[in-house]
Amino acid sequence: MGSLRFLGSLVLIGGLTGVVPPTACSILAQQTSAQPATVSRLVGSVLSVKGQSLTVKPDSGPPTTVTVADSARVLETTPGAKTIAGARPIHLTDLAVGDRVLIAMRPAPDGSGPTATTVIAMREADIAKEHQAEEADWQRRGVGGIVKSVDAAAGTVTITHLNTTVAIHTTPKTVIRMYEPGSIKFSDTKVSTLDQIHPGDQLRARGDRSADGAEMQAEEIVAGSFRNIAGSVVSTDPAANTLTVKDFKTKKPEVIHMNADSQLHKLDPAMAQAIAARLKPASGNHEGGPQGNAAHDGEPAHASAPARPAASVQPAAGQVSTETGAGHHGGDISQMLQRAPIILLPDLHRGDAVMIVATQGAPGSLTACTLLAGVEPILSASPSAGQNLFSASWNLGGQGGGGAGGGDASGGQQ
Repeated sequence: MGSLRFLGSLVLIGGLTGVVPPTACSILAQQTSAQPATVSRLVGSVLSVKGQSLTVKPDSGPPTTVTVADSARVLETTPGAKTIAGARPIHLTDLAVGDRVLIAMRPAPDGSGPTATTVIAMREADIAKEHQAEEADWQRRGVGGIVKSVDAAAGTVTITHLNTTVAIHTTPKTVIRMYEPGSIKFSDTKVSTLDQIHPGDQLRARGDRSADGAEMQAEEIVAGSFRNIAGSVVSTDPAANTLTVKDFKTKKPEVIHMNADSQLHKLDPAMAQAIAARLKPASGNHEGGPQGNAAHDGEPAHASAPARPAASVQPAAGQVSTETGAGHHGGDISQMLQRAPIILLPDLHRGDAVMIVATQGAPGSLTACTLLAGVEPILSASPSAGQNLFSASWNLGGQGGGGAGGGDASGGQQ
């Protein structure tokens, strides 16, 4: 979809992932290695500070109140720090609501509750600034597509990206994460290995690409298996926050659930036509025949799983680049999709054509990551045209930050 994310630095305790990175753990270990085995760790956001009590909302679980010992070290560091060498001592009262903290704590002797021995904090504003910088870097150096092949022994995964393939090379330092089944939140991703990625998965990587764009040395990878549906709206149920669509491929109805992380957008007609024109085969032949036939007869378009929302750079209104080839990253289309007008569930009507990326939890349970309406011209261009578009440009929901999040899909306020 933000970057990804951002592992390998202390920003991760932090930033927005809800995952404790190895570097953060090692930093804390410097402070706790000599302490008893009963020492535990807590990562979360500050809810309140009252006297010597610090209440934290962990990344999972209920709020926890910790008593900070008079002898405790309270330090402030910055996102991106890999050691505490530059951390400065602060007072507990310097912490503010929303700041991120990593706490070493142990049970109180009287059993009254945990007592903090070390508190490492990062300012909320500093995290937001770092987040924005990483989003921009993912947009500048990221590539997404559908996994074509995986060679775990060689440390290489090949993806299809627009009309090209990109060989993504990894090293032992490359951070690899996988989306959990049924989840569209990056905070639910898990550290994984290359052999857990399979052909057909959707993948986003960040790193340095070769001059011709055909290869990348990846610093970070995120991947997952998602359902791709092209279909027409049958009905909407704002009360239940669901959408029923007829899948053009299977000819069967599918019930799609929406949540606060689902992103709903609609292309205006001129933009849809311009994108469709770019994605048509060079010969000009339409695989789907008259407008609408390809959408009904073709295979649903695939989509990639970018880590972050698009960065702030965007093309001029109505402008569509016509560049092609391995050296072109497809960023202009990605930015246009991310900035397509946000819509709500009641804005969709029976018969509207939509393209959806969804995650599947339990059998029959689909939750929309991203939905794009106004796609009739794109779907009629050819089945492969839709795949080319979304394999490079789609953004998953649940990323937050500066992306094009759609808010509450039901039409209410979040």
